[in-house]
Amino acid sequence: MTTTAIATRYHHFATHEATTSPLYTELARGIAADPTLLALLNTLPPRCHQPNLLFAATRHLTGTPTSFPHLRRTLLDNWHRIAPLMQRRRTQTNEPARCAPLHPLLTALPQPLTLIEVGASAGLCLYPDRYAYDTDDHLTGDPHSPLRITAPATGPTPPPHPHLDIAARIGIDLNPLDIHDPDDTRWLHSLIWPEHHQRTQRLDAAIAIARTDPPHLIQGDLNERLPDAIAHAPADTTLVVFHTTVLTYLSDKERDRFTDQIRPLDLHWFAQEPPAALPHITAPEPDPSPGITHLLCHNEHPLAYTDPHTGAAHWFA
Repeated sequence: MTTTAIATRYHHFATHEATTSPLYTELARGIAADPTLLALLNTLPPRCHQPNLLFAATRHLTGTPTSFPHLRRTLLDNWHRIAPLMQRRRTQTNEPARCAPLHPLLTALPQPLTLIEVGASAGLCLYPDRYAYDTDDHLTGDPHSPLRITAPATGPTPPPHPHLDIAARIGIDLNPLDIHDPDDTRWLHSLIWPEHHQRTQRLDAAIAIARTDPPHLIQGDLNERLPDAIAHAPADTTLVVFHTTVLTYLSDKERDRFTDQIRPLDLHWFAQEPPAALPHITAPEPDPSPGITHLLCHNEHPLAYTDPHTGAAHWFA
């Protein structure tokens, strides 16, 4: 990859993705215009060029920079530490609020369910039945949950059914994170954008819930391990495969292989991805609200645009 392509990636991140983080917007714009830092990034494999990965690794090792000049000095002084961490770690954001738009859809399926999440990170999105959801002052989910997710919705929100029964929680990830490992959980905190304080509180609550009933996490490539995950599904359960911000990190060939593998299966497939990662799906114009950047689909049928950091949704008619 050329430094021009990396600069374009950081400029796009600043302009279209980091709209809810003024600091990350400033940092990404600064890097996009800095030949020295672009050259440093270009010494790493293309998968390590992600802005989220760079910022999380920097914060994990040195704390949150206060400005772009601060970040620049930090990178130049600590590149020998930051670069190896970026190659060892991945962007594994684990935001439980992503369950909010999934919850009413899951309750409408024949119960009980086997949930399989590809790109599961620590598996915190495998607990939609254990969280409470406040959608425009209407509380659903588990009313006794210590985690209450406030996720505004517009458009014809699907009404949730009262019961969600999950028989098995299975995740696939190249590098599953252990909710009992302090460094893994600290990495999850580093991935949360600086201004998103509510996300930190949600993460801590979700980790506490998951520790009481850890998910079954399978290490490996999603295309290779999906059959193994399906084989672990208990009999007489409805099979659900879902993912958020996963296909966007695959090559076109890998994405096509996953799609071709999952289409003929007897299951429900939910995707929450940037529209560019679902190029074969035609959807309405994206919602202009800040943060609502992902397209939610059920078996390749578009249902809503969602915010992967808050769970907010704009439902289609």
